[in-house]
Parts: sequence; C-alpha cells; structure tokens
Amino acid sequence: MNTNSNIGINTTERESGLGEECGVFGAYDFDGADIASTVYYGLFALQHRGQESCGIAVSGTSRPIENTKLKKGMGLVNEVFTEESLNDLKGDIGVGHVRYSTAGSSTYENAQPLVLNYIKGILGLAHNGNLVNALSLRKELSMTGAIFQTTIDSEVIAYLIARERINSATVTEAVKKAVQRLEGAFSLIVMSPRKLIGVRDPHGFRPLVIGKRENTYILASETCALDAVNAEFVRDVLPGEIVTISPENGIESDKSLCLPEDKVARCIFEYIYFARTDSYIDGINVYESRIKAGKFLAMDSPVEADLVVGVPESGNAAALGFSLESGIPYGNAFVKNGYVGRTFIKPKQSNRESSVQVKLNVLKEAVRGKRVVMIDDSIVRGTTSDRIVNMIKEAGAKEVHMRVSSPPFLWPCYFGTDVPGREELIAYNRSIEDIRNIIGADSLAYLKIDRLPQLCDGLSICNACFSGKYPIAPPKEDIRGERTED
Repeated sequence: MNTNSNIGINTTERESGLGEECGVFGAYDFDGADIASTVYYGLFALQHRGQESCGIAVSGTSRPIENTKLKKGMGLVNEVFTEESLNDLKGDIGVGHVRYSTAGSSTYENAQPLVLNYIKGILGLAHNGNLVNALSLRKELSMTGAIFQTTIDSEVIAYLIARERINSATVTEAVKKAVQRLEGAFSLIVMSPRKLIGVRDPHGFRPLVIGKRENTYILASETCALDAVNAEFVRDVLPGEIVTISPENGIESDKSLCLPEDKVARCIFEYIYFARTDSYIDGINVYESRIKAGKFLAMDSPVEADLVVGVPESGNAAALGFSLESGIPYGNAFVKNGYVGRTFIKPKQSNRESSVQVKLNVLKEAVRGKRVVMIDDSIVRGTTSDRIVNMIKEAGAKEVHMRVSSPPFLWPCYFGTDVPGREELIAYNRSIEDIRNIIGADSLAYLKIDRLPQLCDGLSICNACFSGKYPIAPPKEDIRGERTED
C-alpha cells in the first residue's frame, strides 16, 4: 500500500514562484593553472540561484588574449558541461554564471557570461541583478552606434565599460566610470586580460564575497560556493566597493562609491529564501536567519497544534525555529523527488505548468489525526497554496495552520527578484482572512514586517516588496520584459 497521499503537487507551480536572480563566480589562479573546473564546481554550488542557463569564459594570462574561450548553454550546469568541454576551457582566469531571467527572455543569446572583443582586448562579464535605467542607457548607446546581441541589462553594462576603457588608464578606472552610470542592483564580476574585478552596487542589493585557495583568488555570489571549491572565506565585498585582483597587487579596494550604512538596502529575501541555507551574507548566517523567522512566528502568531512541518526546502529551517520556540514537535510531512532541482523557478507560468512534474506528496502517517502547523517562506500568487493545504487535509490532518516566514507581498520588485505586478499578488486588495479562505487553512499568519531587520541583526535592508518604500525610485517604464506577462 502506498503510504503517501495520492494527491501530488507540481513544485514547478508552487506559490512561492520567485525567480532566484542569478549566481556569479570568478577565479584567478596566480600560479597559471587552468581554472575551468573550479568555476564549474562553484557554479554547481550556486545552481539554486538560476536553472535556465549557465556559462563559463576563461582566458590565459600568459597566452594571446585571442585564446579566450566561452561555453554556455541552456539548462543546468551538469547538463551544459561535460568533462571534455571543461578540458577545452584552458586558462588561469575565468568567470561563470547561472541564470534566471528577471529581465530579458530565456534564450541562448541571453545566457552569460558575456564576452566582448574590443579595441583594448577581451572583456568577460557576469552580472546578478536588475538595472532600473537599463532602457534609457540602451537607447543612448544605440544612438551612438552600439549593436546589441541580447536583451539583457548585462550587455548594457559591458558596453559602458568597453566605451569608458578607451579613455581610461586602467580597466578598473573604466569599470568605476561605468558603474556610476548604473541605477539599480548589480553584483558584477569582470574578467580582463590580466585582472579579475568584483563590483557590488552602492545599495548592496545582491551579495558578493571574496575567497582564497592557496594562490587562487575567488569572487562568488555566496560563501557556499567557496566551500564547494575548498576555498577560505576572506570577506564580503562591501556595498559600493570595487575590488581588483591581480598577481602584482593582490586585492586592491576602492570604497569611494560606498554609501553610509543607513543608505544600504540588502535584499531581505536573500536571508528568507534565495541564498543557500549554509551561506553567510554580510556576516549573517542564512540558517540562523530562518530559524529566527520561525521563532518570531511562534511568538507573534502562536497556535495549539501537534506537529510543525516545513514546505521543502526553504520552509524547513523556519519550521524548526517555530518548533523550538513553541515546543510543538518538528517533523517531516512531505516527500519530494530529490532528483530534480527547483524547477518551479522557470520564468513564465506556461513553463511552470509544462515543466517536469515533480510530485510533492504527503506522508499520511505523519499527519493523520493531527493539528498541523505548515511553514512556507512566502505566498506570491497563491496559485497552489490551497492545494498544499488540501493535500494535508486529505491525508488525514484534523487542522492545517499556515504560517509564512515573510510579510505579505504587496509591491513588485525591480531589483532582480521576480515579484510580479500588484494585480497578480494574492495579498493585493485582500485581507489575511480573505487569503485564509482562498487557501483553505484553519488559520493563517505572516511574519510581521518590523521583525525583518532582526533576521539580519539590524543590517540595513530593502523591504520594498512588502512596504512599497523603494530605496531607488522605481522605473517609469516596465523593465522586466516578457516576464510581466506571467
């Protein structure tokens, strides 16, 4: 007899539905050893940040710059790269990217990293984030003769750097001039013929860290990627900082674009959902942040129950926190197919519905006859919360109380997170009780918005998707491309 509920949910349609921006990774081996395999394993650790496409570009600093090699493709890291293809990527400096499209369509042309061959040599670039002024910059560059091959913000950045490089003494100077033209979210890794450069926007929306393994220096979106390649964590790149890595000078830092801490606006959803649980962002452990979120839910929205469960995977740590604070036992109620990745982050609803059907089944024995508290990280569109609740009830649960480890989404995001237009958000123009009725839970509560700074020990954050208070004026034109048609 099958002990699981016969009702499954396609995790490609989970109501979280949030795109995970992108992941960037760069490495420079000062001893001249080939770096492609290191970049590959770093990207593998960042796969949760994007599953549409990936790529690696490498260059040999002791070889002619024309030998720069690029391989990219649609799909997961282990689908795009083979041992043979990695062996063909010869070079001691490299940059890699995993992509989820928050602006620009999901096509091969839009896969990163981008590699430009221009008058000063080769420029490779990987970008995580969204620019709010990308359209105006693209128009300006087009009017001066630029021909774009993609529809992504990253190509605009690459062209700006290339243009500034012509009249700059160094590539770092060109990068600095270019990024001062940018508005929005950007963590960048730039590969020049002899330098690896990392940049984080002054508001610090997206994370970027520095690592070191013997004589190899690394830049990455998250510390989990450093762990994957046995590198030690050196430090975070500060919001607004430009770091230049070269054998001659090691790590050079330019902090002249940094803002005061109270002007920084780290994306709170890195701590709630995006980042891998074992990562540290700006000194804060993501796992501990999620444990705190669960504890706050238990403090602020207690309920009498017999079992606390998390919706895999991002709800699990918060569920444990709720259990620790409330004293209600923590358990597993769901069985998920572990052989398929987080495929629900496909960018369009049509893709979410047609992707591989990954069943998330309920363990009847775990929930039968019990009052269950179910923790999830968010409710965005609310398209499947009702089915998850119904699954547990049909498996025999007496009651299902839903707790959400973030506040209600009320506003779209323009800084690299796939929070859609207001009319698509279930919380827009609805009360908590309205939402509870829609999803069929016995009770529903969200994390209080004033708890958010406590998740990251008081660091300055962006909570615009909950509050509507944007740290940068939102664009007058929609910058999210075809994604807004979801």
